[in-house]
Amino acid sequence: MASTTQAERRESRAELRGQGARFLLTGGLVALVYVGTTTLLHEVIGLDFEASLAIGFVATITTHFTLQRLFVWKQASAFALPLHHQLVRYLAMAGIQYGITAGVTATVPHALGVDPELVYLPCVAILTLTNFVVFRSRIFHPALDQLS
Repeated sequence: MASTTQAERRESRAELRGQGARFLLTGGLVALVYVGTTTLLHEVIGLDFEASLAIGFVATITTHFTLQRLFVWKQASAFALPLHHQLVRYLAMAGIQYGITAGVTATVPHALGVDPELVYLPCVAILTLTNFVVFRSRIFHPALDQLS
């Protein structure tokens, strides 16, 4: 019985590593689109940073959700939540993430006298780690019968 438990733990760790790798790969792609779009619009085209941030955010949201659902958490043939509930929770998280990012980049750079990009990039990194945990446990988690 102990070897089965050890085997299950190894399988669980391997699954977590796979999810983490797929999450990072997807996140890297989405981050390039998000940061690239936001930076291009702000630095090259000259839009206000807040407008650039909003456009960059909208440009990536659909791709990100789809990749999370179909690629990152692909082992879950039966999710605990139906698609529309996942989408509602995902959009709530996206709204929270956007609000935090917009609020921080609208206030902190001015208070510190630095460019918004210097605040924006670390903010994105911190929110990325938070997203992995929330996505794995509250949005794209498998149905209970898949856990046994």
